[in-house]
Amino acid sequence: MTALDSSFTDRLYANYEANPTFSAMENAITHNGLLKSLETRSGEVNNPFAFSIDLTKDPVADQKASGRCWMFAALNTFRHKLLTDFQLENFELSQAHTFFWDKYEKSNWFLEQILATADQEVGSRKVKFLLDTPQQDGGQWDMVVTLFNKYGVVPKSVYPESEASSNSRELNQYLNKLLRQDAQILRDLVASGADKASVQAKKEELLQEIFNFLAMTLGLPPRQFDFAYRDKENNYHTESQITPQAFFEKYVNLHLEDYVSIINAPTADKPYGKSYTVEMLGNVVGGPAVRYLNLDMARFKELAVNQLKSGETIWFGSDVGQVSDRKKGILATDVYDFTSGMNLSLTQDKAGRLDYSESLMTHAMVLTGVDLDEAGQPRRWKVENSWGDKVGEKGYFVASDAWMDEYTYQIVVRKDLLTAEELAAYEAQPIVLAPWDPMGALASK
Repeated sequence: MTALDSSFTDRLYANYEANPTFSAMENAITHNGLLKSLETRSGEVNNPFAFSIDLTKDPVADQKASGRCWMFAALNTFRHKLLTDFQLENFELSQAHTFFWDKYEKSNWFLEQILATADQEVGSRKVKFLLDTPQQDGGQWDMVVTLFNKYGVVPKSVYPESEASSNSRELNQYLNKLLRQDAQILRDLVASGADKASVQAKKEELLQEIFNFLAMTLGLPPRQFDFAYRDKENNYHTESQITPQAFFEKYVNLHLEDYVSIINAPTADKPYGKSYTVEMLGNVVGGPAVRYLNLDMARFKELAVNQLKSGETIWFGSDVGQVSDRKKGILATDVYDFTSGMNLSLTQDKAGRLDYSESLMTHAMVLTGVDLDEAGQPRRWKVENSWGDKVGEKGYFVASDAWMDEYTYQIVVRKDLLTAEELAAYEAQPIVLAPWDPMGALASK
């Protein structure tokens, strides 16, 4: 190992002081901050909010201080359809309802994983992986599908936001505290030689405690409810004692099994044209496993364009914090200039960023438009976010096509857009990835 000696540090001082650009940037950055000082005019000029295909201008939702983006994105795609089908205005489905059932199901998922690994040392990598984060707000498309299929949806007016759904830090802190305690109880019970019936009885007792905690924190979800609304023509409609499942079937009216997750992961360990799943990733025990088809970026974007052309918006996952201006709502590779400003070359490619833990999917949003050039190729994409209307263009963002190439990892599209070969690859036995693979990341920003 080589230590840093004073002569080497002296040389660094001399090299820095010899460059007047560094001194100018030091003044700018120490007073204004790093990114503000490196922000470019071209990033804004080159990415206007104008799109040749623009499917919605509906008001955006606000997930507030929670990691529910994946739920918001899915429910927003439903809302676009529902507003059109039933001629509604300013209507939202309850994100808190899905949130409750996700917490409940994730708790059971965690306890089942703890029991499945009870024969391993508590310090083993898999057990530690579980205990590090027993549950969190984040998720993926296939996980939210299992919740909708099992628990349906309700209008936001029926199950409104609570303090804990809008600001989930305390909820997660104490739910994870409970779950880690429950993990110890169950592991100790198994180690004592208890039979399966006794372990199951104890798990059910612990789940009752968790259910009570969630109901008191988020509110008890309705089993049935009344629903009334006026459409844009002022016609009055009403439903009595409808269940969440029946509401989903009648008002959302989508067959979620007709949709598939497409990823772009250009790493050597994930050949294109193959399906993948992730060990220990999920939320609903007994639900379908998370599954993806990995395709190259050109085909990935072609599928997205085709679905937008058909008039349907798209759930998608990206690394939203990468070279983005949250306030202006610009996602673009030229939004900051590190090369001219600091003589730094950020040249790591997409595969390298995945392999070296620099990037992964962090946030889910909705593609609601795209601007195509004369050849039909995308120049920029319209993005519906869920951070409220105080950022971007009334909550909408614009993503350059180059940014999409580098930092978008997942889209959800209809199966009928795939070729027969692609569909067969998706439905083939998936390759199982390790629990900590970057493709197992949960959208949670």
